[in-house]
Amino acid sequence: MGSRMSANLLSAGLHLRGYDVDRARRDEFAEAGGTVANNPADAVQGCWAALLSLPTSDIAREVCLGNTGISEAGVDDLHVYDTTTGPPADAVEFAAALSQHGVSYSDSTVSGNGEVAGRGELVVMTGGSEESYRLGLPIFEAIGRSHHHVGPVGSGARMKLIVNHVLSIHRLALAEGLVVAELGGMDLDKTLAILKDGAAYSKAMDLWGDRMIAGDHEIPFARLSQTHKDSRLIVQHGLDLGAPMDLVSVVATALAEGVDEGLADYDNSSVIEVMRRRGGIGRVE
Repeated sequence: MGSRMSANLLSAGLHLRGYDVDRARRDEFAEAGGTVANNPADAVQGCWAALLSLPTSDIAREVCLGNTGISEAGVDDLHVYDTTTGPPADAVEFAAALSQHGVSYSDSTVSGNGEVAGRGELVVMTGGSEESYRLGLPIFEAIGRSHHHVGPVGSGARMKLIVNHVLSIHRLALAEGLVVAELGGMDLDKTLAILKDGAAYSKAMDLWGDRMIAGDHEIPFARLSQTHKDSRLIVQHGLDLGAPMDLVSVVATALAEGVDEGLADYDNSSVIEVMRRRGGIGRVE
């Protein structure tokens, strides 16, 4: 996600400094035209905004508040836009801590996978001040097809969990339906076309339908392990609010099964392989 967003920001004419713990990613960033920094504090020097795209909220905490983190950078009037999927309470914590250093923080989460990010068609959901949202528009318009200010800090993280909550159910429902069609001897391409044409349609069909049918999961736009991590956040988020978690708990169980059975590094379309294995027609060894 981060490399694809960076590419679109560079294409929009923005000047980028960046850091990644992975040397290969830093080299790719430099080849694309970015300036490589030594750590997060170094990355924001001379910048008015910082865009974060990190695997977990714990890593985001280290980037924001660690020894070489953004809080140590000494950059005035810096606005941090964090696309990391994490608990809303963490976003509130980061915002309060960074404000003590004169830094504004917004949880600017995104809906879409790596493929969508590559096309610059993410949906951006920002929690934070109206001022930070307005200032971030050049960033949001470079990485996304739409952007929304959804409330105070924490609202962007909460909206992302709600979006992923519903989307994960759609994805598993599609996988299960296709396995039923496969076991019933139906033409899967025609089945998918009819699903897309009727009231059952969801964007999950556009994003994962063809990959599910083909069993094409090896090059991940989002890994099953990451989706499993998100499912745990989603379930806990709902339980904390006293909401029913019946459907998404089934999803979380299927994802855990996939991770345990060797699908962790495959694309999250591979959740269909969990359903296929249950039906005795698994394709991926």
